Amino acid sequence: MSKANESWLSGKAAIAGIGATDFSKESGRSELRLATEAVNLALEDAGLRPEDVDGLTSFTMDTNIEIAVARSVGIPELKFFSRIHYGGGAAAATVQQAALAVASGVADVVVAYRAFNERSGHRFGQVNEGLVDQVNSSGADYSFSYPHGLSTPAASVAMMAKRYMHETGATSEDFGRIAVTGRKHAATNPNAFFYGKPITLEDHQNSRFIAEPLHLLDCCQESDGGIAIVIVSAERAKDLKQKPVNILGAAQGSAKDQYTMMSYYRDSLAAIPEMGLVGDQLWAQSGLRPQDMDMAILYDHFTPYVLMQLEDLGFCPRGEAKDFVRQPGALEIGGVLPLNTHGGQLGEAYIHGMNGIAEGVRQIRGTAVNQVAGAARLLVTAGTGVPTSGLVLGE
Repeated sequence: MSKANESWLSGKAAIAGIGATDFSKESGRSELRLATEAVNLALEDAGLRPEDVDGLTSFTMDTNIEIAVARSVGIPELKFFSRIHYGGGAAAATVQQAALAVASGVADVVVAYRAFNERSGHRFGQVNEGLVDQVNSSGADYSFSYPHGLSTPAASVAMMAKRYMHETGATSEDFGRIAVTGRKHAATNPNAFFYGKPITLEDHQNSRFIAEPLHLLDCCQESDGGIAIVIVSAERAKDLKQKPVNILGAAQGSAKDQYTMMSYYRDSLAAIPEMGLVGDQLWAQSGLRPQDMDMAILYDHFTPYVLMQLEDLGFCPRGEAKDFVRQPGALEIGGVLPLNTHGGQLGEAYIHGMNGIAEGVRQIRGTAVNQVAGAARLLVTAGTGVPTSGLVLGE
C-alpha cells in the first residue's frame, strides 16, 4: 500500500457533535426513542438541524433501522446509509464509514448512532440459543461451541484469558487493575452509572467468579441508553458550533482464522491480531505512533482484552502488559497512559463502545469531566474477540 493510499482519509473528516441519553438499567423508553433522543442531542451540540443530515450509520445489531430514525428525527432525505456487523467491533467503523462518505462527497452530514435497552430488554450477556438456530454460517460456527458450554461472552473470553495468563504470567490482579481504574474514573463522572462508587483491588478479587478466571468485576455492565455522533468534512466542521475533532485515522480489521468471540484455531490464543491490523493502519494513516498518544480509550467489555490490546497496538511488547499496568498510577490521569477516563464500559455504561468515542471527543475539546491536560491526540478502539475497528482522534 502506498503512502498516499494510507493517508488520504486522515484529516479529511471531523466529529462535529455528540449526544447521549442517560445511562440506566431501565430506561422506560423504546429503543427508537433512545436513538431519536441521542441523534437530536448530537445535532443540537453541532449546531445543525435534522434537514442538514443526509446520511446515517449504525450496527447491524441495532433494532432501529435508518429510515425509522430518519422519520422520528425529521430527516427528510438520505443519500447514504451503512450498517456494520460484529457487535461492538462496529463502533469505530460506524465513524469510519461516515468519514469515508463525507470525505468523498457522497454525503455532507452523517450521524452514527447506537441505542438499546441491553439491561431491561434483550441481554447480550445471557445464553442465547438463537445464535445456534441461525440458518447461516454464523449458526454453524456457534454450534461447535454451544454444546460444550461456551454459550456466553464471558465463557468465551475466559478461555482466552486463561491461556493469556499461562503464556505471559499475568494474574487476576492484573486484570483487576483495569477494573479499579475504570471505576475510579467513573466515580467522578456524574453521567456514569457507577458515579461515586469506586472499588479496590480487594473488592475485585472478592467478587464472585462468572467464568473462571473472570470475576464479576472483570465484566462490563448491561446498560440502557443511546449515543449519536455527527461527522462532517473537516472544512465544514470549522464553521460549526463546536471545536472540530479531526479523524486522523480510521480502520477496520479481521485477521486469519477469525471467528466471532471464539477464534480458538490460531497458533496463539493469547493475542488479538485483528486489533494489531487495525493499529498498523491507524499508525500508517495518522503518521503517529503509540508513544504519541496522550491517552487511550480501549474497549473494556472484559478486562483481559485490555492487556492484550496494549500489546497488539504497540504500547508495550508482547507479554509485558502486566508490567505496564503494575506501574503505580500508570493508567490514571497524569500517568503514562490515562485510560478510559469516562469510566469505560466497566464504570460508565456499556453502549457498545460508542460512549468511548464520545469521551474521546470531549477530551480533545477539553470539556471532559476527568480531563487529561493538553490532550491533543488519542486512540479509541472497538470490540475485541470479533472483527474490529479503531480511530485516532486529534485537534
